[in-house]
Amino acid sequence: MAHHLAPEIPTRLLMWQRVREYAVPPSMIETATARRAVGDWAGACAAARIDVDLDLRAVRERHGTDLLHRLRADLRRLAPDLLRWHMPRIAPDGRLRPGLTLCLARYPQSGSAALQLVVRTPPAWADAGQRMSLALWEETAHGSPGRRPPSHPHPHPDRRFRLDLHRHLWDSGRCAELARRCGAHGETCAPPGPSAPCDPSPGHDSWAVQRWAAEAELLLRAEGRVRGPFTVRLGARSRAVLELVAPDDSHVPTFRPLRETLPPQEIAALPVLPEAAARVLPDLELLRAGLIAPGRLHPLVAPALAAYGREPVAATASEPADPHRVECRGEVHRIALRDGVLTAVDHDPAQLRREELLVAFGGPPLPCLRAIDAVHRSPEALPAVRERLGHGDVAGALAVVEGLLGPGAVLRDGPLRTELESAAARRIDHGLFRSGLVAEHPAAGTPGGGNTPGGKRGEPDHRPRIDRHTPGVIRFRHGRRNRPRICLTG
Repeated sequence: MAHHLAPEIPTRLLMWQRVREYAVPPSMIETATARRAVGDWAGACAAARIDVDLDLRAVRERHGTDLLHRLRADLRRLAPDLLRWHMPRIAPDGRLRPGLTLCLARYPQSGSAALQLVVRTPPAWADAGQRMSLALWEETAHGSPGRRPPSHPHPHPDRRFRLDLHRHLWDSGRCAELARRCGAHGETCAPPGPSAPCDPSPGHDSWAVQRWAAEAELLLRAEGRVRGPFTVRLGARSRAVLELVAPDDSHVPTFRPLRETLPPQEIAALPVLPEAAARVLPDLELLRAGLIAPGRLHPLVAPALAAYGREPVAATASEPADPHRVECRGEVHRIALRDGVLTAVDHDPAQLRREELLVAFGGPPLPCLRAIDAVHRSPEALPAVRERLGHGDVAGALAVVEGLLGPGAVLRDGPLRTELESAAARRIDHGLFRSGLVAEHPAAGTPGGGNTPGGKRGEPDHRPRIDRHTPGVIRFRHGRRNRPRICLTG
């Protein structure tokens, strides 16, 4: 009899499942929503770990009151926690795409270049805390009105990642458009081949092909065109060159592969369909796969997508053994929090002091003391702590640690302490980047760091070599970090 194997969950969906679990914690959503409800958009941005690099007074003096009113209205409608929820991310850990400048809104002006409200992510070496920054960008100027933002590797808005055509992904007043714009009403297809516009096939990534024509029409109108060619990025070195066509304005436009072959320079200059329009929303894929319940979605996302989910897949993993019960000297002893510290409650305090003194002189510890030491060094919740620290949720990570060890615990050498020290050290890198004192990785210009003739500093996968010339903070961070990093498995 043939065995029927359960379908393997794509690693991409597993990544998004972890992102939805840890990247935007409920406490952030609750605080940001409360601040936005009273009109405090700056407080909402602070709650969502978004730094504000714009000066409204400077905007009024330079661009006038009308533009200021439009900008202020958008800032009041901005849901920064929803923006973080929908920001582009990278595999395998699901962190924010580094070094990205993403357009949220455009403000055309007569006789001058359009001003853009943008959100920026720091480079990978300074991404501690997973913070973002909000700024204004003008095509004819470098920087923005008011305080100049810190040096950024890619200050120009990215054509592939733009949300000015998808305000429902950050505007609290337009979230009702989400179901219609994310591909919830149609079937997903494989990316178009050279001859067929839609070729359904299992095993491919979910592309919102049924929405491409409508989204391309919005894109071309924003570019000042009615019909014409555009591109869709299918991979690192693969692009589909398509053409939006219709007999006349009374017919719904469709797309087809471009019949003529264009040179690479002309293809690169064509409008690019944004990633938010090219793919199905990850939340919708998670709901269809049963990997998330509608109640776990963002409060502004759940009402639009609740009807498209199914029951979450039941967990098959067995529950772990109770870590607070230990077999000690032929009996089962309890380990619990007492006065903010994890303690062996079934041992007399005087006995515990004698045993700890004996251990200090090299004697064998009690099983209860060994269990407490193991929990301090590498608790079972360490993966959850790592995830929260990786996504910048330091408060959530410390809450997990305090729930396990108590607020009065003294951490001992081990993986848990290493993770917390590494997260603290990386915040120094982010502070240097935000202050504008360091524009690139501090080790990039050192001997052996790729700045020498024949170096590989420009290659994307290059990591600077750590040697005696490397700054101390970088050596400390790399020396204390656990390797290899956790990655997704199928």
